[in-house]
Amino acid sequence: MSLPSQSPVVPSAAGPEPGSATAAGPEPGSAGATPDARPPRRYGLDVLRIGAICGVVAIHVVGTYVANDDRRGSRNWWIATAIDIGAIWTVPVFVMISGALVLAPRAHRDGPAAFYRKRFARILPALIAWHLIYLVVVRMLLRGEELSGKALTQLLIDGRIYTALYFLWLIAGLYLLAPVLATFLAAGDGRRAGITAAVAMGWILAAFMIAGVANLNGTPRPIHLGAWTMWWPYVGYFLAGWALARVRLGGWRTVLAALLATALLAEGVWRWGSRPDLPVVQALFPVSYLGASVAVAAVCVFLVANTLGDRLRPSPRVGGWLVRLADASFGVFLVHLLLLALIQWAVPDLAIGESLSVTLVTCAVVTVGSFAVSLGAARVPYLRAIF
Repeated sequence: MSLPSQSPVVPSAAGPEPGSATAAGPEPGSAGATPDARPPRRYGLDVLRIGAICGVVAIHVVGTYVANDDRRGSRNWWIATAIDIGAIWTVPVFVMISGALVLAPRAHRDGPAAFYRKRFARILPALIAWHLIYLVVVRMLLRGEELSGKALTQLLIDGRIYTALYFLWLIAGLYLLAPVLATFLAAGDGRRAGITAAVAMGWILAAFMIAGVANLNGTPRPIHLGAWTMWWPYVGYFLAGWALARVRLGGWRTVLAALLATALLAEGVWRWGSRPDLPVVQALFPVSYLGASVAVAAVCVFLVANTLGDRLRPSPRVGGWLVRLADASFGVFLVHLLLLALIQWAVPDLAIGESLSVTLVTCAVVTVGSFAVSLGAARVPYLRAIF
């Protein structure tokens, strides 16, 4: 991924998009724009991508401590839970950043065929290679799992070959839909984008509320998401990213949005950790990527980051590093679970999930190591094709 560009998704599954780092300047064809105009870079999105991918690593590493029932309820367990559940905004925000950039008219100016060639030439090699890596290296070699053909087929159809790889299927599905959405949005204005995003998010969140209420009433109607359907609940976030890309909050609104996001995430941590007897609340507002309270928190984080990010004016050196680290986020997403699995295999007695301090140190090592691997791989021909 080249330095002067910004990838269209966080974690990014597509190649650099010239000028796509911006959403503040005029689009080609608008008044005051030239066909090749490149608005100033939005470093706020770079910072948001870096912070969000660090949150994803924390979820997967610190989550091993949260999953330890022997530590449940202790002070350290609550600290770990605050880190884990407090980072739940990351995946929705990744999808919103993707929408902000991938739905831009610049990304579709050469038509859907060119869009598909560019995006899928990037995402398909990564999807195939990393599914094989996690299946063969982690599941079979490191863990010694023996998977039958039937079990393997089921995992593949479900998009669950390994923990976080479902995200690749999610993004692939949104890419397929992107030209249609972009054409519709380009024919309107910001109001059209906002209404469409609000309707899509409302419909999707309502679908999961209905599933929760049905389960509460003893008539469960679970929503199953597989490799081919993983994308649809995230269309609302995808559209919201584009609709809100140019929204900037005033001073007191920025503070209010930050406080609201903090309060909602804190409430999610408390509710997830304490498991209060609030069945209706749990059914209507699940602590999940597709829960209404998490959606509002994610939108607030996105708005605050965009608003504050516009004030960033880094030096060329600092700006260059922000770009490099942000572009490395896709590789960090792909490789961090492999590094964690290798550490657990190489040092089986390491108290990951048993000691909070060890878990946090491991999290730091995996984060730094993943960035190092991703940055290094980006400089190696052929290898960079899957990073």
